[in-house]
Parts: sequence; structure tokens; C-alpha cells
Amino acid sequence: MKNPTTDSRRLSRLAGWSIIVATIVFGLKLAAWRLTGSVALYSDALESIVNVATAALAWITIRISHRPADKGHPFGHYKAEYLSAVVEGVLILLAAFLIFNEAVSALRQPHGLQTPALGMTVNAVASVINGFWAWVLVSAGRRARSPALEADGRHVLADVVTSAGVLAGLALVLLTGWQFIDSVVAIAVGIHILWQGWKVTASSVDGLMDSAVKEEDGARIRDTILANADGAIEVHDIKTRTAGHVSFIEFHLVVDGSMSVAASHAICNRIEAALAREIAGARVTIHVEPDDESKRDGLAVK
Repeated sequence: MKNPTTDSRRLSRLAGWSIIVATIVFGLKLAAWRLTGSVALYSDALESIVNVATAALAWITIRISHRPADKGHPFGHYKAEYLSAVVEGVLILLAAFLIFNEAVSALRQPHGLQTPALGMTVNAVASVINGFWAWVLVSAGRRARSPALEADGRHVLADVVTSAGVLAGLALVLLTGWQFIDSVVAIAVGIHILWQGWKVTASSVDGLMDSAVKEEDGARIRDTILANADGAIEVHDIKTRTAGHVSFIEFHLVVDGSMSVAASHAICNRIEAALAREIAGARVTIHVEPDDESKRDGLAVK
């Protein structure tokens, strides 16, 4: 089983590096905009400011979420990461509206691009860095079941897609000479990150509302319980909820009314150990009941 403290330090380091990477990428994109005067590159740079802010938020909330339970928070601090993802979604929405404002202004007063080739090259370098780092963050976030880290990675990945679209649009401007395309691309960038912001926010709010584990994880939990409940009669009312990298699992276990407390406790220990091996971050609560409490819709233990 993984050491929670080791996981916390590893995730915290990754989140810390995200701040550094996001700052470097923002600097490169800002330079690309200054070199060209392109409103599309401005929109790309503006999104990178959000990356810096959200990376800092992810670093803070990951450290908070891995704090041990205390008197004031007996169930732990796991939901702190969802707050980061919600704030990230709000910042993305704000960036989108700022982009729309700049793009509309540029449509009214279009201007030519300066040193476009150099600016596009700088932006492409920033995108390569972002692409690699997005892969690192999403992979690590999935493995550790960290909403803040995965949300940060997905936002960076969306930034890569945005940059690719911006570069394609600027290439079209150079080929056709149609300056208005620059503003149209910026508006498209705004719409794209608006959608990304909505998805990040909706997903995080779902987590704050104690959503159940994914369907496939729910099936694994049920199968694991039944496979390790020898000696019991029935299982019913299985309930789950997620909180960051932790899954809370609770259910009722029906045993023979004459069974001793020690014997029923041994069954519970066996089930808890199996769930801990099968489901990362499992927190299990079992309510033992006598056989006259069985239900029609209960799952019989074979």
C-alpha cells in the first residue's frame, strides 16, 4: 500500500513545478504577443496567466487535502482540491470574457502583424513545453486520484489545443492577408476556454456534492465485498462517495443472529483489507445486522 505522506510530497512537488512551468510558458507567450501585436496571441497569453494562478491554487489545496484528520475535520481535508478546481473554472470564464472584449475591439480597428514568424516560433516552443507538462500532470493526477492536479493538467492540455488553433489561424492570416482572421481566432479561443471552464467547474461541483464513485469502481466494490464475505448471509445498502483521492464506502452486512461479535468482526476485517487492496484510498464503514434484518433487494453471499 502506498504511503500517504509520500504521495502528498510527490503531488506537492509536481504542483510546485507547475507554477514554474506555467510562469515560463506565460513569459514566452507574452513575448510572442509583444513581437507580433496579434490579438489571437494575446488571448493565448491571457489564458496562460490563468495557468499560473491555478497552478498556485493546486499547490496550496493539494497540501491542505493531504493533512491528517483532526478534531475539527474528523473526515479529513480531502475536498479542498475541489475548491481549487472550482476557482480554476471561474478564472477560465473570466479570461474568456476578457478575450472577447479584446477581440471585438480588434475587429473594429484591425492592424497588421509585426515579425509574425519569430512570434509564432516562440509560441510554438511554449506549446511543446505545455504539451509535455500536461501529459505529466494528467497521468499523475489519474494515478493519485487528485482532482486538482488532473484539472490543472487538463487545463494545460486545453491550452495546447488553443495554441495550435492560434498558430493555424495566424498562418492563414499570412497566406491570405485577411487581418480579421486574427480576431476571429481570438473569439474562437475564448469560446473554447469558456467550454473548458464550464466542464472543470461542473465536475468539481459534482465532487463537492458527494457524488458516488464511477460505475466501474462501484461494480468492483460490490464484487470485492461479496468475494470476501464468507460466513455472512447478505449485503445491502451499499453506498459510496468520493472526496478527492479518497472513496468512502459503507454498507450493511447481515450475519447469523447467533454469531459472536469476534466472528463478525473478523469478516469485517477481511472485507476492509480486500477493499483497501482493490480501491485506492478506500475508507470503509460496515454496519453488522442479525439475519432478521435482511432485505429482499439484498445481495446474497454465496
